[in-house]
Amino acid sequence: MKAIQYFSDEYLETCRNMSAEQIVDFLDDFHAMHASPKDRSRLISIKIPESLLGAFRRKADAHGVKYQTKIKDLMRAWLE
Repeated sequence: MKAIQYFSDEYLETCRNMSAEQIVDFLDDFHAMHASPKDRSRLISIKIPESLLGAFRRKADAHGVKYQTKIKDLMRAWLE
């Protein structure tokens, strides 16, 4: 079940006074924010020594980073 949204009278009045162009801009921005990513991910299988993976995961955890995200960040940085 979705939550009910409540809007202030001021916000509703602002919305009523929006031009057609402002509405289209809002919808375009909303769509861009919530659209699915164009670059699909692919599941891969890779063998990594357990000690290396364990150390990598512990370091990522210590820095508050998800280890798979860090792997992807490193891959992107290497391509630059």
